[in-house]
Amino acid sequence: MRIVITSGPSYEPLDQVRRLSNFSTGELGTLLAEGFAEAGHSVVCFRGVASTFAPPLWPVEVIPFTTNDDLAAGLQSLPAREEATIVFHAAALCDFKIREIVDEKGIAVRGDKISSRAGRLTLSLEPVPKLIASLRRMFPASILVGWKYELDGPADAVMAKGRKQMDDCLTDACVLNGHAYGSGYGVVSRSGEQVHLPDKAALCRFLIDWAERTPTALATPGEQSFHALSSFTSLSPFI
Repeated sequence: MRIVITSGPSYEPLDQVRRLSNFSTGELGTLLAEGFAEAGHSVVCFRGVASTFAPPLWPVEVIPFTTNDDLAAGLQSLPAREEATIVFHAAALCDFKIREIVDEKGIAVRGDKISSRAGRLTLSLEPVPKLIASLRRMFPASILVGWKYELDGPADAVMAKGRKQMDDCLTDACVLNGHAYGSGYGVVSRSGEQVHLPDKAALCRFLIDWAERTPTALATPGEQSFHALSSFTSLSPFI
């Protein structure tokens, strides 16, 4: 199988020396990439340049990215994109970008490096489009797995958001985690099945096992793949 994984954080620049980012380390995507490679599959890992976890080992093909737009461009230009069997979108992308920076008088502040002598500054942020919403157009015949990381609310609400992501973005499964979900990781599928994994290692083993147990049709992307999880073998026996 040909596996594509996005991993680690993106960033959005404030100026040429400062940036807006998040705390993602790239660990989970790296472990998943190494696990699939060790199992004998062809793996391409798009890795945020700000990742602090050690990069995947050879033979994983690592492609660095910076901003959300840079990752989108990299995925769009990926050679033989139509041959991707499964895409795991585990990267932690920025939800906002800088719209404007103004000083106390409301005057726009610009420059390669904004001086600290400019005084108090106000940053205006604007939301950016979700990359996951465009993955189906890029990979129309691939299985798509998204992530939903939530800190607030009950676990049931996180599961509902995971299912909504599948409906809104036309993905096939979603991995759930974060304080709101609780310890460990959950996986929900388009067909309504759900499983729980206690840690990163168990999650990676499960996803690799699940991918290898799916029908032969999955290994050759085709028209069946988008609605695949509704007809695949139940996830539960693989735990």
